[in-house]
Amino acid sequence: MREERTGPHGRPMLLADRILFIDAEALVLDKPAGLPVDAPRRGGDSIAARLHELKCGFRRPPTAMHRLDTDTSGCLLFARSAAARARFQQLFEARAVEKYYLAVVAGEIAEEEGVIDAPLAKVSSERAGWKMIVDQHGLEATTRWRRLCIRDGSTLVEFRPLTGRTHQIRAHAREAFGRGIIGDRVYGIPGGPMLLHASRLVVPRERKETIDVTAPLPEYFAEWRDAA
Repeated sequence: MREERTGPHGRPMLLADRILFIDAEALVLDKPAGLPVDAPRRGGDSIAARLHELKCGFRRPPTAMHRLDTDTSGCLLFARSAAARARFQQLFEARAVEKYYLAVVAGEIAEEEGVIDAPLAKVSSERAGWKMIVDQHGLEATTRWRRLCIRDGSTLVEFRPLTGRTHQIRAHAREAFGRGIIGDRVYGIPGGPMLLHASRLVVPRERKETIDVTAPLPEYFAEWRDAA
């Protein structure tokens, strides 16, 4: 899934046009789906290749503090200095940063909310590549969730991961609900864009106001945008 790379009046979409928050130490970007954070091994566009668009008057480009999957859109935090990077790293390690995601899960979920506590491990094969699976010997992985609404046999769910494992929400959605996220070719229901969006980011700070940013759902979520 790739969003259009054009903005108003047909001009190329710049990352600077997608900044949700910025000050001297932090920047939050609304990452478009289809654009990987790190440079792909096979080459191609990426956030890493376009960091110069996010300097915003500083001499050095910012540093991404976490990752979003290529086909996941939404809030991505950057540190704009080495000191800020160290502070944010401590916050992530202390699990003080709150991350919220919205996803459309295939099937109607009866429960209103819950906690998915299922350790994850990485497995790979030459034929299928790699993915994360639930494994009692894997790394701790915990996700809180709550149902927002049901429509046409699917459910809009808010996820809050308490740990930061690779593909955590996608693998946990499959484990907890059986069918996974719509558009997820690995863990869910293939076909169309993956309906997973990093909707909100909350970053506490000692000397400055807490960063609390929300990214609107992309247009391809269609009628789900009204329910979020």
